[in-house]
Amino acid sequence: MQSFSTLCNEIFQHSILEYHKIDDVDQPLSNPYPKGHIEYDLFHKNWIDTVQWHFEDIIRDPQIDPVEALTLKRRIDKSNQDRTDLVETIDSYFYTKFHDVTALPDATINTESPAWAVDRLSILALKIYHMQEQVNRTDASEGHRAKCQDKLNVLLEQRMDLSTAIDQLLDDLTAGRKVMKVYKQMKMYNDESTNPILYGKK
Repeated sequence: MQSFSTLCNEIFQHSILEYHKIDDVDQPLSNPYPKGHIEYDLFHKNWIDTVQWHFEDIIRDPQIDPVEALTLKRRIDKSNQDRTDLVETIDSYFYTKFHDVTALPDATINTESPAWAVDRLSILALKIYHMQEQVNRTDASEGHRAKCQDKLNVLLEQRMDLSTAIDQLLDDLTAGRKVMKVYKQMKMYNDESTNPILYGKK
């Protein structure tokens, strides 16, 4: 049976490759999975991360027009909120999945929820893809490519370790050795009632 981390890694790779067929931050989401399924949410999650990766590249252009930069900053803020919302959606899937599991008397709580670990796995997939691009560059020096290959090796090991940790966490939740709890992020700066800059202008 395929592990959950393997499913994630395959879908993240699929999403990244689909995005780079056009490689445009304004291209529409092309999600091949049915809505309401975890595969759809995983693909959507990585698509958001991939678009934001390129937003972050663009905004670091030293020649960027300040007005364009502000517009892009607002898009990055919106992307961050969408990312957080989707992580919470994925955690709701896990909460439902493990809701009826009876916790063992010595069950513990993990330092992060399954979906936030999956979030890190999605970002790792992007780091690996773009570091591989650097390794493959024909216009870069041999020293640059070698340095990037060393970094790529570390990223690949990190993905293996994180994948194993995610699957172990899910096994622990299934067996009741860990307790599934979800805390909403409660970001304050997007909320008109908690950001003093926003509520102060009313």
